[in-house]
Amino acid sequence: MNNKIIILLIAVLMSFTSDKPAYKLFTKNGKEIKYSKMMKVLKKADIVFIGELHNNPISHWAEIEITKDLSTNNTEGIILGAEMFESDNQLIIDEYLGGLISEKKFEAEVRKWPNYDTDYKPLMSFAKENKFKFIATNIPRRYASVVFKKGFDGLNSLSSEAKSYIAPLPIAYDETVKCYADMIEMGKKMGHGNPKFPQAQAIKDATMSYFILKNFEKGKIFIHYNGSYHSDNYEGIVWHLKKARPDLNIVTITTIEQENIDKLKEEDKDKADFIFVVPESMTKTY
Repeated sequence: MNNKIIILLIAVLMSFTSDKPAYKLFTKNGKEIKYSKMMKVLKKADIVFIGELHNNPISHWAEIEITKDLSTNNTEGIILGAEMFESDNQLIIDEYLGGLISEKKFEAEVRKWPNYDTDYKPLMSFAKENKFKFIATNIPRRYASVVFKKGFDGLNSLSSEAKSYIAPLPIAYDETVKCYADMIEMGKKMGHGNPKFPQAQAIKDATMSYFILKNFEKGKIFIHYNGSYHSDNYEGIVWHLKKARPDLNIVTITTIEQENIDKLKEEDKDKADFIFVVPESMTKTY
């Protein structure tokens, strides 16, 4: 091997070692996988959950990129849905997407999250441009607050109109499901251990599951954006969905942060079907 080839190889190797990737993608077993291979799996799904870290830019980049790629060459189309919009705002979303109200009016009335402009507006704009449905799946926070204060029984006093914005009662609930049990334990460490705390989480999960299923159309991929805690470990929304429709092909994605992203930590395996691992030093969106 001549000296020029050796020098070239050294330069190539040095470029790899000095590289600073923004993320690495792993399967639930901890095997590194290419984005393109993940997309082949997602294209066969009925429902795709993208569990985000709310202030992580890679989470939000992944959401818009995956959404665009799932819509490409998909003759049936896609449906978008999100935790970030409450079910009583569906009419406002439909009016905006249908061109009946202006963007200014929409944003003034939809109770947008503080990071809407940078993180969720691109998704809403993409839905509008391509005439895709965008479903507000979350329970109105005022009703989640009722559960936090009074438990599930507090919802019984709501009007029939109010109940139309939440999952049909009574909801399926198992306090031993890890995500809910962990909340009780966390509460105990903080000095209260309020059993109504995980119930307020469960009514959100059940309601999001309900509106996903209500708007799901066979042949179309439903993409749902939510905080990772709502779908990690196949619990939360996914647990409710699987109880209602075990036949559906559900694929989950999550984002985690690690100091070293070269290898997925053992405790994060099986957290989702696909895991974006992002450096802890990654900048935040807020």
